[in-house]
Amino acid sequence: MKPTSSAKTIRSVIAASSVGTMIEWYDFYIFGMLSTTISSQFFPKDNPTAALLSTLAIFAAGFIVRPFGALVFGRLGDLIGRKYTFLLTLILMGGSTFLIGCVPSYETIGIAAPILVLILRLLQGLALGGEYGGAATYVAEYSPVGKRGFYTSWIQTTATLGLFLALGVILLVKSNMPDAVFNGEWGGWRYPFWISILLVGVSIYIRLKMKESPMFSKLKAEGKTSINPLKESFRYKSNFKMVLLALFGAVMGQGVVWYTGQFYAQNFLETKCNIEFEQSRTIMLWAIALATPFFILWGWLSDKIGRKWIMMAGMALAVFTYRPIFSTFLKDTDVENKWKPGRDFEKANVVVKPESIKGGPDSLFTTTTSFLYYNGSGFTTTRKDTLFANRNISIGKTEYTNKHLPSSIYWKFIGLVFLLILYVTMVYGPIAAFLVELFPTKIRYTSMSLPYHIGNGVFGGLVPFIGLLLTTTYQADPLVGLWYPIGVAALCLVIGTLYLTNKIDRNIKD
Repeated sequence: MKPTSSAKTIRSVIAASSVGTMIEWYDFYIFGMLSTTISSQFFPKDNPTAALLSTLAIFAAGFIVRPFGALVFGRLGDLIGRKYTFLLTLILMGGSTFLIGCVPSYETIGIAAPILVLILRLLQGLALGGEYGGAATYVAEYSPVGKRGFYTSWIQTTATLGLFLALGVILLVKSNMPDAVFNGEWGGWRYPFWISILLVGVSIYIRLKMKESPMFSKLKAEGKTSINPLKESFRYKSNFKMVLLALFGAVMGQGVVWYTGQFYAQNFLETKCNIEFEQSRTIMLWAIALATPFFILWGWLSDKIGRKWIMMAGMALAVFTYRPIFSTFLKDTDVENKWKPGRDFEKANVVVKPESIKGGPDSLFTTTTSFLYYNGSGFTTTRKDTLFANRNISIGKTEYTNKHLPSSIYWKFIGLVFLLILYVTMVYGPIAAFLVELFPTKIRYTSMSLPYHIGNGVFGGLVPFIGLLLTTTYQADPLVGLWYPIGVAALCLVIGTLYLTNKIDRNIKD
């Protein structure tokens, strides 16, 4: 059936759904954005690598539990309606996020700290598992045939805009206080979690004014709603086949492309390329801002030429260009090989080995230099530093961290990250319309939510953790972490190419 909603009504539906979903993504992602600081607060500080891995494991746990949220809230959404279900998920997400910002540190309450954070992170995952399917279904059921890809693509922007908002808030807070204050036990890193409660309050107010979707309202009035959405979604062979096809032919690859482009890339720039905090964040912000309109473009185009080949093209580009792009990141931030004689490296933290300090004590030191100058054979500085009792420092073998890139390379990196996020827009922009068109109204919320959240929550959400685990295990290859998303995307590309159809203007089922 065609919804008869006016253009004004549809715009209101899109705005209300998108704002709430964006805030839920913001809540979910600030944990990942602050993983390094969180690891030092909620785990023992004597092993930073183990603490970071534990934090990323908790981060991943929020993704892994998302399919369970899809089942719980998907079932509610198909029984009682879309509106009240994803209103409930919003309240659950906002409350959990705020409380993470209130948990005392490991030094204060010991092992209870990471346990409490894990519980709250699991609640976040459950909430997000119910949110996306409800918002996408709600907008799709208001949308006319021929514009469903375009209208639902606005929902697709919310994940990236939530990430953009999280990056922006964190950068704003951090830029207004010293690092020591930001990273303190009750420091500025908690502010983004606390701000969440205000954003959620605004969204709840907006969503309370929404009406139930016309398709579900009609189904309910006719007494045709599902009695057991889980059974109808997964025990009937024809519907379960579509669930599996959606997962392995589309969403699995979409998930790893999304998290590689917008999470793994940021972590790589910070931990492997050692770019300073502000530059790594603004690189992501610029790239996201430039790429976000393409969600709308691909959604609109999918109404004209179909969903399949746009998504497959995004996966193919990711498979064949990930290693060259990330290799360029490494090459262009290699201080010893990249910077030529007579050229200044603008700023770096330098770990100086004791033998390079004449008369220095037998230990490692860290200092910050304004300039490192390449003299033809190595980097030297004649800066006097009180840390070294005003001795001249001759830099031998060093580690360069917190690198501040010159303008040309900075904008080159923005362009490369833009490409990574462009692939995200190709696989993600059309996928909401693709999913809602696969399943009938009475079980749509449940049926589309599960493959989406397995693909994104399990396959996609594990990208940062598995990537770090692989690079920690196989240290000889700094790009080894990319083989996981490349392999998953390649498999999905093959299955999707062979088995997905490319129908255009498909009527969604009653």
